[in-house]
Amino acid sequence: MANWPDPRSTDAPRTSFGTQAGTVDTAAYDAGLRSYMLSIYNYMASGVLLTGIVAMLFASSGMAAQVFGGGGFLPWIIILSPLAIVFAMSFGAQKMSTFTLQALFWGFAVLMGLSLSTIFLRYTGSSIAQTFFATSAAFAGLSLWGYTTKKDLSGWGSFLIMGVIGLIVAMLINIWLQSPAMHYVVSAIGVFIFAGLTAYDTQRLKSMYSHVAGTDMMGKYIIMGALSLYLDFINMFQFLLSFLGSSE
Repeated sequence: MANWPDPRSTDAPRTSFGTQAGTVDTAAYDAGLRSYMLSIYNYMASGVLLTGIVAMLFASSGMAAQVFGGGGFLPWIIILSPLAIVFAMSFGAQKMSTFTLQALFWGFAVLMGLSLSTIFLRYTGSSIAQTFFATSAAFAGLSLWGYTTKKDLSGWGSFLIMGVIGLIVAMLINIWLQSPAMHYVVSAIGVFIFAGLTAYDTQRLKSMYSHVAGTDMMGKYIIMGALSLYLDFINMFQFLLSFLGSSE
């Protein structure tokens, strides 16, 4: 989940689109909200599609096997570059223009494609496709629930972020332990954590609309929202692939 500041926690003035102002009828508010969420989903889906295309092309060209099988620093640069972009976008978004954030988002999607190309070297194409569609169905259901539920999911945030941190620590430890059992446990926990984040982030993005609608910040929040949902989807996909993927 991208670490983008939540305007609900600031003292920024409400816009006339907010329910607090009461100056815009419900139909117009709902139409604006749908347009805002659709823009987020369009960016997110386009980013995932771009990542998939780049990954397939890089793997099928033979360059992925050459780069990741040759050792050296280049594989680490490819793997760590997307993380660097996420940090840059998360902590520098307020100072960046919307155009800059868009460029970074598409660059991030391309670099993620290069990084994820290794899955085509490890798993069969059919199992990758099956896992992708399974992830898509799960993501759609969880996001729909997060959007429509009346339950307040804001309390999940701290718990889920702590879970992500614990997950990263466990994955780093298992690099040295090389324990298959621990790998599957971590993957199972990862699926549940990012499933929860999908619902949580969807509700969070929906609730932000009344605070950013009609402001010059709205375009930035759309990009950062797409990044959050992209990360939820890709991470859930990778953890599911540990169970559903068939080795080449």
